[in-house]
Amino acid sequence: MKFEFLRRPSLVRRLVILAAGWSLAVLLVTALVLSMLFQQAAIRRFDQGLAELIDNLTAGATIDQATKRPVGPAFTDLRALRAYSGKYWQISEPVNGVLRARVRSRSLWDSELKSPPDLALRLAADPGKPIFYDTRGPLNEPLRAMATRAELPGGESPVVFMAAEDRSPVDRDIRNFVTATSVAFLLLGIGMVAAVVIQVRVGLNPLFALRHEVAYVRRGKRERIEGAYPTELKPLADELNALMAHNQEVVERQRTHVGNLAHALKTPLSVMLAESQAQPGPLADVVTRQSEAMRQQVDHHLRRARAAARTVGAGERPSVAGVLAARSRTLERIFQDKGVTIDWDAADDLYFLGERQDLLELAGNAMENAAKWCVARVRVRAEMVSPEWLRLSVEDDGPGLTPAEREAAVQRGARLDESAPGSGLGLNIMDELARAYGGALKLDQARLGGLSVVLELPRAEA
Repeated sequence: MKFEFLRRPSLVRRLVILAAGWSLAVLLVTALVLSMLFQQAAIRRFDQGLAELIDNLTAGATIDQATKRPVGPAFTDLRALRAYSGKYWQISEPVNGVLRARVRSRSLWDSELKSPPDLALRLAADPGKPIFYDTRGPLNEPLRAMATRAELPGGESPVVFMAAEDRSPVDRDIRNFVTATSVAFLLLGIGMVAAVVIQVRVGLNPLFALRHEVAYVRRGKRERIEGAYPTELKPLADELNALMAHNQEVVERQRTHVGNLAHALKTPLSVMLAESQAQPGPLADVVTRQSEAMRQQVDHHLRRARAAARTVGAGERPSVAGVLAARSRTLERIFQDKGVTIDWDAADDLYFLGERQDLLELAGNAMENAAKWCVARVRVRAEMVSPEWLRLSVEDDGPGLTPAEREAAVQRGARLDESAPGSGLGLNIMDELARAYGGALKLDQARLGGLSVVLELPRAEA
């Protein structure tokens, strides 16, 4: 499965980040809580072993009646008999707030258990409460220690029993548990993130399908949304279809009105032209010229209305090569006395996103204008410039236009040569029609020496 969609700021990305963030946060908190609970349980169990050792010391310790000093038990843990074994005990007496060691385990050898400076005062403040603390051993190993204050029968003052044990194995177990837990939760987190990505991607798949369906309609490959969608999205698809049908109906109604208006005007114009031609004279010439101008204006605005009211998605996507081939044959026959040769080139899979009549209008006007002003050659090229756009360029080997003339040529009704037939609306119609499709018209100097007309037009997928 491809996950390029995660690189875009989209709904999918936000959902994935939100769900993954919450999941990872929960896993992190859970891992920390478990590690703390395990550490506390391990230390508590360790402390229980120290408490048992203190109990054994308390039960076995006595007072030497001659010296009035405490005497250690005859036998304790075997580890306490081996030097620097990691398990130690000590019986001390508080003297002026300082603990003085009186009896030590053989494992301490010539060392003493280190204790906090205020340990004696803390024990005196609460005699029955044991105190646990961390310290360092004879070999600088980390120790977990316990101290408690008690009175022995026959003793003149209370004594402090101290026991300590190397906590390195416990710390190692805690580290191993934390490492194993971290790895396990990391793998679980990666799995959850992957599951969230897949779940969101699969869950929103109908939305992506709907988007593609709408794109197909917009590009003219389909006339309506036809896919099967879940219950939650089906009303949206139906509403989109209804909206497109309504827009199509409105456009067709407007086209009908414009066509009716054009036909209503053409009939009186035809009558006026017929009458003026039947009765020659100065007035008839004026009527003829103005009627022809009015007819051309009607045709011009009719084409503009059709272009402005067009609706993408009617399923039309004419072949550019087919239009250029048909138009080239027609123009070569029209200008055969001039010997015009039209060299055209377009890929077979290049399609225009719009109506065939509009493409004929655009390409035909540009090619006819080039054939009219060329010496003998016209070159037409159509190519894809992006997945959404195509470029149509028409060049001729005629006299061309200056930059100022090129700018004036696209003005409505502008005619740079009044001796040539026409109304001066051709380039303006092409410009307005191209803009209606979101494209553009550009005039430039042709490599053949004449005028170059470049049209940027929407492209339909093959």
